[in-house]
Formats: sequence, structure tokens, C-alpha cells
Amino acid sequence: MSLDRILVVDDEPQIQRFLMPALKAAGYEVLSADTGAKALKAIAVSAPDVIILDLGLPDMDGKEIIKEVRAWSQAPIIVLSARDRESEKIAALDLGADDYVEKPFGVGELIARIRAALRHKAHDAGESLHVEVDGLKVDTLRRIVTKNGEPVRLTPTEYDLLAILVRHAGRVVTHRQLLGSVWGPAHVEDTQYLRVFIGQLRAKVEADPANPRVIQTEPSIGYRFVGGDM
Repeated sequence: MSLDRILVVDDEPQIQRFLMPALKAAGYEVLSADTGAKALKAIAVSAPDVIILDLGLPDMDGKEIIKEVRAWSQAPIIVLSARDRESEKIAALDLGADDYVEKPFGVGELIARIRAALRHKAHDAGESLHVEVDGLKVDTLRRIVTKNGEPVRLTPTEYDLLAILVRHAGRVVTHRQLLGSVWGPAHVEDTQYLRVFIGQLRAKVEADPANPRVIQTEPSIGYRFVGGDM
């Protein structure tokens, strides 16, 4: 069985020195690139299973790499982002990045995000999608939702929201992505409308809606369904 291949794209030597041995110790094959040009070549030649991408590269903006890669590859992309670049994180996610980790970060958190990205990639390849967390069970193939063994009655819109979050379990989904997918492109700015429906959904699926554990808020960005080993 071959190891999952991770490409780390970052021009900071200390990040490379920190990540390379940590990811290898976690059981991954690790490649590295310190420029956008090298990253694009490595992605084309080596077909990594997950791409860890810093947005601030010396020769091009990381968002341009996301845009170009998404034209021909669906390899999961996890963005490394500084805390004060919220708008860039949102733009990167809307362009097709799968998740983000803020700098400074812990290697444990990053590896959890990698595992989530690999699970999602496996689901896209055709594995059955069934998620269970905190007493909630969701089976998107059979459209069945239960909480503590009892059926959960959702409206069509609530189910669509939950299904999108579950299909991206462990990863952040932006406001625009949720609004565009459920209500269409004319509603991608209606974030207050989305908050109302998320509140209704939490009231039905969370053990304690006032302290949500399953559908978590990513402030100013979107929501994350926490499932599996995240």
C-alpha cells in the first residue's frame, strides 16, 4: 500500500524544516516547493494527494495557484494563512481551496485537516457517505438523519444545508458557497438569511443548540461540520 503524498508549498525555511519531518513521522510521503512555479510543476508531475499551500509566495499569489490547479485537478488544497488575512482566506476558499489553517499552527491540527481532506477525497471516489457524531447520524445516500436513534424531521432547505456541510465534513464551507449552492447565485450575499436557517438546523441536530458542537461557526467566513476524527 503506497503512502499518501503531501506537497508542502511554502517559502519559509522554518516551516519546511518543521513540517517535513512531522508529516513523514505521521506516515506520509512529503514533497516540497518554495515557489509557485515549482509547486505547479510538482502538482503536474507528482500528483500529490493533498497540497498544503501558503498564500504568500515570492513569485505569485497562492490564490492564482488554486485557480490554475482547479482547472485540471481536484486534489485537496489546504491553505496556510496568517491571522490578519481573513479576506484572502475567504477568496481562497471560494476559488476552490478545501480548508485553511492559520499561522502559527500546531502540527496536530494540520494533520487532522489532512485526514479530513483525504476522507473527502475518498468519498468523492465513490465510497458510501455516512457520518456519525455526538449522537447525530447522517446518511446522505439514503437521505436519513437521526439523533439519538430518533428520526430528525428537516425541511428540504435544512436538509440541503446539512448535506452540503456533511459532504465537506471537517472542512470549512464559506457563506457564499452555501448560499450559492442552496439558494442560487443571486443570494450569495444574504448571510443573515443563512444564519437564520443554520439556527433552525442547529435547533434540530445539536444536543445543545446554544453551544453547538456539530455545526461550528468559522467567524466571518462560514461553517464547519465536525465529524469523524476531527
